Parts: sequence; C-alpha cells; structure tokens
Amino acid sequence: MDKREKGGKRARTGMRAGRDTPPRDVDDYLAGVPEAARPALEKLRGTIKAAAPRAEESLKYQIPVLKYHGDLVGFAAQKDFLSFYVMSPELVKARAADLKGYDVSGATIHFSADRPLPAALVKRFVKARIAENESKAGKK
Repeated sequence: MDKREKGGKRARTGMRAGRDTPPRDVDDYLAGVPEAARPALEKLRGTIKAAAPRAEESLKYQIPVLKYHGDLVGFAAQKDFLSFYVMSPELVKARAADLKGYDVSGATIHFSADRPLPAALVKRFVKARIAENESKAGKK
C-alpha cells in the first residue's frame, strides 16, 4: 500500500513541502531542507567534498550522492533525522566502535542536526570508501 499524506497525495522522498517536482541538483535539494537541518547537511557536504575532491555530485533516488568509481557516499534529510549513507555495510560494521551513540541501519548512520557527525569520522569513512571503490575499479 502507498504511504499517503493528508489529502490522499502520495508522499515523496526528497520533495520540498508544497513542491511537485524533484530537486534539480544538490543545491536545490539543500534549499528544500528545513532551515534547522540545513547547516548540518551543508557542513557534511563540505567535509565529504574536502575528503573526496575528485568525487562528482549527483542526485540518485532524489538524494545527494557523491560518485567516484561508482557511488561513494550520500546524505539526506528525513522528517525526524538526518542520514549519512556510507554505502558499505561491511565498512560500517567494521567501524561499529566509532559509531557508539548513533543509530545505525545497514550502511546508514542517522544523526540529528543538533548532534552532527564529527568531521574526522566522516573523513575516515569517505577515505575508506574511496579505497574500496578504487580497489573494485582496479579489479575490472
């Protein structure tokens, strides 16, 4: 069954309130994020880009995803939390000790705007994902 909003309209991930079209790019996505959450995601974006300067930004499934030899990491705002998509369940499991106190689901780390992920932690995950993707690309 479809999840429905008030008025019977289908709820869509990544849509701004009152908006009928998906975001065009990452800047447009961030413009649609509630003001309270936007600075945390903008900081996360900057940290990711600093750790992976050759990664390209895109939208996939209407959320920001950075690509470098394939999908690298992503991030998003949900109604009640923010998410950092590491895109490697094995890596998240291997770094479980670093994630104490955060809600983790598979390869996704959930956090709040008032308790953003530490930049050093994000950089470690991004650098490890770069190594994973380069390794996979070298085996092709």
